[in-house]
Amino acid sequence: MRRIDELAQALAVGTTTSRTLIEESLAKIADPDGEGARTFIKVHAEQARAMADAADLLRAHGRGPGPYAGIPIALKDLFDIAGEPTPAGSAILADAPPATANAPVVARMLAAGFIPVGRVNMTEFAFSGLGINPHYGTPSSPWDRASRRIPGGSSSGTAVAVADGMAAAGLGTDTGGSCRIPAAFCGIVGYKPTARRIPIAGVLPLAPSLDSVGPLAPSVACCAAIDRILAGEPAAPPAPASPTFGPSTFGPPSSALLTPAPLTPAPLTPAPLTPARLNGLRLAVAENMVLDGMDDTVAATFDRALVTLSAAGARIERVRFAEFSELPAINAKGGFAASEAYAWHRRLLARRGSGYDPRIRVRIARGEHMSAADYLDVLAARARLIASFDRATAPYDCVLMPSVPIIAPRIADLDDERTYNSVNMLVLRNTALGNFFDRCAISLPCHRDGEAPVGLMLMGETMGDARLFGIAAAMEAALR
Repeated sequence: MRRIDELAQALAVGTTTSRTLIEESLAKIADPDGEGARTFIKVHAEQARAMADAADLLRAHGRGPGPYAGIPIALKDLFDIAGEPTPAGSAILADAPPATANAPVVARMLAAGFIPVGRVNMTEFAFSGLGINPHYGTPSSPWDRASRRIPGGSSSGTAVAVADGMAAAGLGTDTGGSCRIPAAFCGIVGYKPTARRIPIAGVLPLAPSLDSVGPLAPSVACCAAIDRILAGEPAAPPAPASPTFGPSTFGPPSSALLTPAPLTPAPLTPAPLTPARLNGLRLAVAENMVLDGMDDTVAATFDRALVTLSAAGARIERVRFAEFSELPAINAKGGFAASEAYAWHRRLLARRGSGYDPRIRVRIARGEHMSAADYLDVLAARARLIASFDRATAPYDCVLMPSVPIIAPRIADLDDERTYNSVNMLVLRNTALGNFFDRCAISLPCHRDGEAPVGLMLMGETMGDARLFGIAAAMEAALR
């Protein structure tokens, strides 16, 4: 995998061309021995070639639109692309009316010069963390391909496309972990932003109270650069971390939280990422719930990562967060995901329910049994717990936990519905915390070459995205 800053530099000095990058991407997608056929639902080959030639021509005449012009990316199948339907990994919406405009996040990536090479596979309607899709096939994690292990979901195709070099980076969505879970299983970086920073218009929804749009890419710096583009933010390095603690450590004042990100052109020059210094950072390792059910590989890899970070100067404290223990009861009837998904799907289910993946249909249908009072209870509980959790984490620079407590299981082992459901809940458990508590969070690879991929998740504060990227960059360097 090549980082997007490396590709931008190669394009700038002329050691490669956009057309070359696109042809390499398309060749990997078309490789009969690869995962391209299961990863891409639609390939934009001719359009990508035309866009690449245009980028090369502009750059040759000194008129390149930006450093990222001509770099191939993958788009999850739930983003609106003008002139195309938005199936969201389903069969029943494959013939839906085409979108009339690009989703704002797609428009921003195009304005930055990135070239979408196609729409990539995902869990149907984004409602599972496993990445299994019976309609288009399931791409496998790059690790232990002979055993065909799950890629994680719901942004399965995005993760596999990046890990296999079919795209330099990609866009996913994250409602309960759908950027971070596939990143963990595929050995790349996945980012969930503070949701309000990035528009979700033109994105087929799962649960708008939890939905967010984020990048999957080879490195923290790649994700940071794309995140700024998605948020319409000007080029600026993330705030460096320092051993200064308290609420002022994280992000802007609360009055800034309600200001929507403007739809502005992408920056013309990539912003450097300023890594934090680990020395003196105070890191909380959550002890309750998130470490339950870890397999031996994840436990050993996670512990080794903590030893490495401690040796680099980080102050690691084991903490029990009472707020975590309340979540199972709060979400017992389905929470935001089931209730809000059912509200969107109920008419489609009545007309075409037999065309859904049965495992997804059952999960959505749980929302039918939630009353308005149940929903209001969840809203109130969320507000209360967010305030409580904000106080609990205020002394720390971030909270650490395994992204997923198990390594990727084999696809074949999840045919049984009971096993599918239990593994799905386990896979989503840790990452879903970031969505419920309205935090930013990132998954970094913390395994060694040749080992099963394991993700280390860092959870920052609400609107503390720039600071979290700085901490993540330092951890990424320490763990290499």
